[in-house]
Formats: sequence, C-alpha cells, structure tokens
Amino acid sequence: MAEITANSRIFLSAGEASGDHYGAELITVLRRSLPNADFFGLGGTKMESAGLNRVIKAEDVAVMGITEVLLHMPRIYGSYRKLVASIRANPPQVAVLIDFPDVNLRLARELKKLGVPVIYLVSPQLWAWKRDRLRWVQERVTKMLVIFPFEERFYAARGVAVEFVGHPLADAPLPTISRKELVRQSKSLTPGGVRHTLDPLKPWIALLPGSRIGEILHNLPELVKAAYALGPGYEFLVPVAPTLTVKQISRLEFNLGNWSPSATSPPHISLVKDAAAALYHARASVVASGTATVQAAMMGQPFIVVYKVSALSYAIAKRAIRYPAEIAAPLDAEGNPPVAMVNLIAGRRVVPELLQHRCTPDNIVATLRPLLAETPERAAMLAGLAEVRALLHPMGVPSIERAAGTVLAALNV
Repeated sequence: MAEITANSRIFLSAGEASGDHYGAELITVLRRSLPNADFFGLGGTKMESAGLNRVIKAEDVAVMGITEVLLHMPRIYGSYRKLVASIRANPPQVAVLIDFPDVNLRLARELKKLGVPVIYLVSPQLWAWKRDRLRWVQERVTKMLVIFPFEERFYAARGVAVEFVGHPLADAPLPTISRKELVRQSKSLTPGGVRHTLDPLKPWIALLPGSRIGEILHNLPELVKAAYALGPGYEFLVPVAPTLTVKQISRLEFNLGNWSPSATSPPHISLVKDAAAALYHARASVVASGTATVQAAMMGQPFIVVYKVSALSYAIAKRAIRYPAEIAAPLDAEGNPPVAMVNLIAGRRVVPELLQHRCTPDNIVATLRPLLAETPERAAMLAGLAEVRALLHPMGVPSIERAAGTVLAALNV
C-alpha cells in the first residue's frame, strides 16, 4: 500500500441534488483513508459541508431541459471554463464525475488530456438517448461505476470498463424522524395566506415536482391543482431540494398562492426539508420523473410518476429516446416507452406514468385515488416496489464504499 500523502488532490463534479448527496457521502468515506486530501470542484452545499472546496456552486449551473440549457449557455460555459482553469492550474491525481453529462463528459476530455484517471459515478442515460456520446465515454472514462444492473450489461457489451456498485439509496436506512417532528419542522404554505399546523392524524400526500426550478415551474402547478381536487381531507407535503437558492424558494412560495384556482376549502400545503421522510410518512406520493422515483421506491409507499417540460424539449426527447436490447421497455397504449427508472429496473410498469399532456390534475387524481385505500392496485404496487428494492440492494459492501475503493485504487492507496 502506497503512503498516504498530505497533497492527495481529488477533483469532483456534481451539478444536481442527487449528485451532491452522493458526492458528500463519497468525500466522507474517502476522508477515513485520506484525512489530508484536497477535494475541489463543482458541487452543492452538502459536498461543501463534507469538505469540498467549491470552485463552482451547483446551484449556479443547475438547469433542465434542452431549451433551458440553451438559454443559460453563456453562464454555464463561463462556469465550465473556470472549472477547467482550476484543473489545469494544479491537476488532481484522480477525478470523480457524478452524472451531469452536459458538463462532466466535456470535463472528462480535459482531464484525459492531463492524464488524470476519470471515474464516472452514476452513468448518464446514454442507453436512452444521445447514444453518440458513448464514444466519449469509451475514449475519456477510465472506469464507469453504474447504479442500475442493466447498465453494467450495456457498457460491458460496448467495451467500457464498468462495475455495478448498487444504488446508494438502497444503502440508506429508513427515516427515523417521527411525524410529530416533521410537523414541527414544516412550513405552512396554504394558498390564500391561511396558516395552519400540519395535522399528523390526517393522511399525507407528498408532492415532489423536481429538484430544479425549471421543472418545478412546469410540474408543481398541476400538482397543486390536483391537491385542490382531492379535497381538505389530506395534508400535502412539498419537499424543497437543497440545490434551490433562497430567491428560488421565495419564488416558489409566492407562486403557490397564485397557481391554484379559488376554492372555499383550500388544501393544506406545507414545505418540508426532508424528502425521504415525506415519502416515508405519506400514504401515497406524486413524484416527478428522476432520481426521486428511486428514492420513493426505497421508502416503500405507493406513488405515481409525472413530468412536464417545454413542448420543444418533450418533442425532441420523445424522438431521441431509443432503448437497447439490454432494457425491457414495454410500450403503453399510446406507443410510448417507460421513462420512470423504477419501471426500467423492473422491466415492466410497476408505477403509472403521466407525462406531458397526460400530466393533468384530473389524471393525477384518478390515478392516485386507488392507491390511497386498501385496494388490489395498492397491494400490487407494493409488491412490485419490493422487487425493485431487491434488485438495487447491494450485496456486501455498500455502493459508496465500493466507489471509494475504486478511487483509492486509482491513487494506489
């Protein structure tokens, strides 16, 4: 084993809420072996708290959708150049890139030029679309660490060094926070300005509109309108992603009171910080497609998947998505393949998907109601979610521990 030196320098890049969480856990694990290492790069507040010297803040570059990326391209490119300058000024000994392909696959090129080993944790969804980027992975990535079992088959068949490490969310313990404590931490956002205390005795429904402000603005209006239609018999919880800025949260608070139609009995809507706890304590949830669907599956309660983006982004994505033979992707009645990760892992439709024009308050309510009572639909979904958890649960060493082992091997530690 090589001597651990004080100047171990590790570059990390994660631009979204889930990547920030995984990056923070990875830094924490690596600190045990590398107490004096210098971690620097792009990340969120969790990675900063874990010890990352943030060259760029994740909340400054987190956008969504094709058209949204184009609108913010000058700012994103400026941040990218600053990251590249930090790498060139003092090259790291190893780099860990976490998802966020629009930036990270380009950073991989710069790192490769400098001879820096590139470990990619959480594969971009090249198996779904933008398959032409596969050659970038083949040329620039030293090892791909994937968190879904079908991804290992996909990359191995295409000559990429790959390892399925398990999903980090499968390692996480269930929330220990009580409903009473969640009530204490919540912030009332009932439209119309009427304040209330979250009722722990009522059934709760969690509404997860996404982690980035762009997707929240597309998805949350439909969720709030569905809350009106479901009536005052439920409490509605909206977790706030840590990547949102104070200004964005203020915008969210303002709009919650304006997206909703007038009604004599407005729903009780509360902001909470802990998404896992909200999903765990909810009778059922409505979740925007993305990492949150996997987190919802780990919590063991039923949910439905929704998603809306700009019309242009949706049209382009729909034409671009093509799944390889390694993924079982049965089409729906309209000829659309599944997009929810839970359904791709299972190879069948475990959870309903309401995408784009189907993401309406009426459809959300009609799909959600059978999951709120003790019905065959609820029982079937609970069984399907248990199957998904079994497929993602790591054998032996937890996923972040396995990822850390790959980083230490690259450092010859």
